[in-house]
Amino acid sequence: MKSFLRKRAVASAFSLIGLVILVFFLSRLTGDPTDLYLPVDASAEARENFRNIHGLNDPLLVQFGNYVWDLLHFDFGMSIRRAEPALDAVLRGFAWTLQLAVITMTLVTVMAIIVGSLAAYRVGGIFDRLATFFSLIGASAPDFWIAIVAIVVFSVGLGWVPTSGTGGWEYWILPIAVLFIRPFGLILQVVRGSMISTLSSAYVKTARAKGLKNRPIIFVHALRNAMLPVITVIGDQAAALLNGAVVVETIFGFPGVGKLMIDSILQRDFAVILAAIMVTAFAIFVMNLLIDILYAVLDPRIRY
Repeated sequence: MKSFLRKRAVASAFSLIGLVILVFFLSRLTGDPTDLYLPVDASAEARENFRNIHGLNDPLLVQFGNYVWDLLHFDFGMSIRRAEPALDAVLRGFAWTLQLAVITMTLVTVMAIIVGSLAAYRVGGIFDRLATFFSLIGASAPDFWIAIVAIVVFSVGLGWVPTSGTGGWEYWILPIAVLFIRPFGLILQVVRGSMISTLSSAYVKTARAKGLKNRPIIFVHALRNAMLPVITVIGDQAAALLNGAVVVETIFGFPGVGKLMIDSILQRDFAVILAAIMVTAFAIFVMNLLIDILYAVLDPRIRY
């Protein structure tokens, strides 16, 4: 198990290095920050001073070398727009995104497991058909479209919740609801399919023949063995949730790392772009390692 985790860590480290190289050079293609942060009639001397201060006059490879050197010393650079360490701005935004992701995925996982298990118990019944129908719709609908429709209906039309921003609990309802729909539909389908296969196995039939009640059969004996493929999908959807939050946070004006990333791209704030990408990628890497460990806990055969 330790050897497997070490291999995953090394592979993830190489992926992170490749991501840093790619994002560094691609971000420079967005243009010169001088054109955004200085007036149109700024003198050539002012432009030169701005580039010198932010290290933009050096050749691109030298800029990259300096960035890697600073990165090895845990220095993610300064934000041009905010005049503060880029990592501070990213961690502040990531705290919002992490809260949003944890709340959403907790609700998604609990609801998908319960609904999927009950749907699998009576395949072809009314509950199963309704659950399958709505899960397919949810899995197919794009987040940005759901977000826009939700704002038009529930914020503009009915006036039940705010359109954007942060504040009390009412500001969290629409972002959580929009992010909930797609992973719920996908995970529910996997839970249902895995539980159908597990409930038809011999040991479940034996438990039923012994007179064991339905609830422990479904949620104790069958569910544990059906969870391995479900965990994989939960991990994938959790990672997709961090990426998908970019669109949803921007639409709802939610101050998470996704909105910060989009704003930084538009503002050519290179240090913040790279810091946001690296923090998000590291979070996904840690989450994948935790899923691998959970695999080994649920199925001891994987440890060998």
